Amino acid sequence: MDIVKQLFGHIQENYRQKYAELLLVRSAAPIGGGCISKALKLETNRGAFFLKWNVQGPDDLFLREAESLAEFQKSKNDFITFPEPLLATAIGDLPGYLLTSFLDAGHGANEDENLGRGLAQLHQQTNSEYGFHHNNYCGATLQDNRFKTSWIKFYTENRIGYLLQLIRKSRGWDTKDEFVSTRFLSKVPDLLPQNTQPALIHGDLWSGNYMFTKQVPALIDPCVSYCDREFELGMMTMFGGFSSTVFEAYHEYDPLPDDWRKRNQIYQLYHILNHYYLFGGSYKNQALDILNKFQ
Repeated sequence: MDIVKQLFGHIQENYRQKYAELLLVRSAAPIGGGCISKALKLETNRGAFFLKWNVQGPDDLFLREAESLAEFQKSKNDFITFPEPLLATAIGDLPGYLLTSFLDAGHGANEDENLGRGLAQLHQQTNSEYGFHHNNYCGATLQDNRFKTSWIKFYTENRIGYLLQLIRKSRGWDTKDEFVSTRFLSKVPDLLPQNTQPALIHGDLWSGNYMFTKQVPALIDPCVSYCDREFELGMMTMFGGFSSTVFEAYHEYDPLPDDWRKRNQIYQLYHILNHYYLFGGSYKNQALDILNKFQ
């Protein structure tokens, strides 16, 4: 409790410095559902805010998430919304935290349709290169977001190749596995489109990272980058949680290529490898099944 009081003191001071306004915390209620950090709903004299905080983890975890949320604001989306980042600090001697606007969970009209259309509109926010201004975190895994002009090179080097480097250091990856993965990477130029448009993606879009509000759906906990938009669908199709209506609405708003499902497992591979890196177990066999399929 002393940590929380200390945290509130820093939030009030940082808020005053940034916004030149006094912020008084009147109550704080725990919010469940977080996998990594603690979360609170703050009732203040400035309204309700969402606070996520932690004393462990990468020091820049919340700074990078705040950048992702700020990048979302460029979408000016008509169908979905995003938390507005207000304050973010590094994890150090004191807890790091992220303070955002608070989104009230609820249900509105045409939720799945709006989620699909909003995601398609988000992907229309483009960039000249693939990547992002800073590395960020997909779960607890650092992502290599260094910009590249080629999607093939970004996918093979910044996503699959980078994860394999991490796996070699911390998990089992023997000579046979190395042969299969190296051969797969050599095949990628024939498997993926050469000329795609770098699209702004959420980066970790599973059912726990979107929510319905009384107005429109919202995307939360992003680790954004500019990628082929189909890369987003890799995570979306891994564990379910998205109705067929979401995909139909997406396709109506901005049609996907007819053959996108042929590449879907290739894009799932990144998240399966990340799960193997984080959790081990049967994710390795799932990854090898995909690697072998596309030899």
